[in-house]
Amino acid sequence: MAVYIRSAKINDLDEIMLIIDEAKQLLKSDGSPQWQDGTPNSDIFQEDIKKKRCYVLVVGKQIAGVAVLMTTKDPHYTNIEGGVWKDNRRRYATIHRIAISDRYRGQHLGEIFFSNLISHGVMLGIHNFRIDTHAMNKRMQHLIKKFGYHYRGIIYVNSTKNGARYAYELNL
Repeated sequence: MAVYIRSAKINDLDEIMLIIDEAKQLLKSDGSPQWQDGTPNSDIFQEDIKKKRCYVLVVGKQIAGVAVLMTTKDPHYTNIEGGVWKDNRRRYATIHRIAISDRYRGQHLGEIFFSNLISHGVMLGIHNFRIDTHAMNKRMQHLIKKFGYHYRGIIYVNSTKNGARYAYELNL
């Protein structure tokens, strides 16, 4: 069965939001406040699709996951506490809002998705990747470290106490 990524289309939005809602429930059951404030939501994903930075992971003919590969500067990454970015000169890409459907959980598809997103970035000429996650999101931290990302410090996605995120960088 073929497993690949493709650009998300607006008619994928219902399936994307189902996957995101499942991920929100998983994070909640893990005790994490990440994604419990109503975001990411449909409006955010519509914008991601419009800007052609939203990708879906397809298994056979079914959407199994969703993620955003942002190839423009992320304003949340301008200030970093307790550390520094190793490479602040070259262009970077950021992986955001990655989630795998409950139907496919446990099949290591997150690894395939990460690999495909990084490969796509490299094909675009990007060799510096960043990602962030909440301190309580141990599942994502495991995957991030497995791919050789290095912890760089703390960034903030909003000004609340739950807005703090561990920031990681991968330099190829």
